[in-house]
Amino acid sequence: MRESLRRKIIDVCDTKIARKGESVGVSFYAFFANKNDDPELLMEAATWWIQTHHLDHFEKAVRIREMVVRGD
Repeated sequence: MRESLRRKIIDVCDTKIARKGESVGVSFYAFFANKNDDPELLMEAATWWIQTHHLDHFEKAVRIREMVVRGD
């Protein structure tokens, strides 16, 4: 996963956790605007989320953050 996506995921998860608590869920769409302005990056996130880790549509933000920090 490219470093810019890694940083974006961590930042978004940190923000959501700070606002809504540790039980807040996210999907990989949370890391993108409501338009498809970077399809390659979106596919990279989707591949990591769906094909690599077989995650559900929504996962706990703390789990995703931990996975990204560990480099999973």
